[in-house]
Formats: sequence, structure tokens, C-alpha cells
Amino acid sequence: MCESKFSPKCIFLDLDGTIVDPRQAYVEAARMGFHAIGQELPEMAVVFEIPKRMEQCRTLEGLVCGDLNVFKRTYLHAYHVVTDGKTKLFPNMLETIEVLSLKAKLALITMRHVPNQTVIKELDFFGIGKYFSSVMTAFDTSKPKPSPEAIFKGIEKFNVETCDCLIAGDSVNDIKAGKAAGIKTVGLLSGLYFHDELAKEEPDMILSDLSKLLDVIE
Repeated sequence: MCESKFSPKCIFLDLDGTIVDPRQAYVEAARMGFHAIGQELPEMAVVFEIPKRMEQCRTLEGLVCGDLNVFKRTYLHAYHVVTDGKTKLFPNMLETIEVLSLKAKLALITMRHVPNQTVIKELDFFGIGKYFSSVMTAFDTSKPKPSPEAIFKGIEKFNVETCDCLIAGDSVNDIKAGKAAGIKTVGLLSGLYFHDELAKEEPDMILSDLSKLLDVIE
């Protein structure tokens, strides 16, 4: 974490936990998942640990006592259904995205298993869709993050060098994908991951939220 200023031509951004707050969606998805296996919603620490493990393909054993396949199937379906009404922009996000778009091309990469038009519709609802030059979901790659595939696709599309690119996101998968692609990485504490968890991946910088990126972009 030695960099103090960046001058990127392209900025790759995560969605959930970076631009929008998905915690209500996580809670509702967990509620429906546990209901499907006949259990009550557990404490919030467990609820928020579930999406962290799922995006890293780690087992839910110890968190979910019941049919894991039924739980995961119900959880994922519920999450993708409720995100449309349960997510909201983080504070100052519209202004942040607007200013970032004046400094570099913006590409959104999300692990959501939905068509990119679904995400674009959500971004348009929040008034920020017009600022993104590219939106890629898990449907647009053979391997989602932490694979760097989506980043490489963006680099090719925008005809930029890896040294001129940066990824900012709240997940360890964002950092892993960025490092695998050879671009600058910025971890954000606005999502589910703690500082120590992000620091283990050795990003170039860790910030409290995306709005703070404006202070380090030239």
C-alpha cells in the first residue's frame, strides 16, 4: 500500500458493497433461505458471513444446519429477486461516480448472476448508468472474479494498458482479480470485509469508501 496518487485511464468498479448497499438484500435472502429449510433467521454476524463465504466458494457448514443445496438455491434466487428493491446507493455516490467518470472511463464488474441489462436498469434507476462505459456481470465471463477475465475484456475494449487501470471494490475477490490482471488495486471498507481481511491481499491502498478515491485520483 505504497501509492499515494493514481492517474488511471480506466477504473473498474464493483457494485455491491462498493456503489450500492446490499445489506437489506442479504438479510432478506438469508431470511428466505433459512425459511426454506425450516429455520429462523440467525444473528446478523452469521447473515453477513454467508455472502462472503459464497462469493469465495467456501462451505457454509457451521453457519447453515440443514440442506445446504436447498438453502443456497433459495438464497441466490431470493437475492437476485430482491436486489431490485432492497439495494440503495451509498451516500454521495451519485456525485462520486460523476466526478470519477470525468477522470477516467468507468467499467462495472459484478459477480451477480443476472443479465447485464438487469444491472444497467438498476444503475439507470439510481441515475448513474450513463457514467459507465461498460457493465459486465457473471453472465459475461466464463469465470467471474477473482478471475481477471472481465478486466482483460475491459482493457481490450478500451484499448488501454494495464498500468493505466485500477480496480476498486470491497471484496477480497476484487483485489485478487486486479492483482491477477496486473492493475492497481484499492480495497474499500464499505462492504462486508474488515481491514485485516483486505490487507492480507496486499492492495495498493485501502480506503473507507469509494468517495475517498476522489482524493487520490489525479
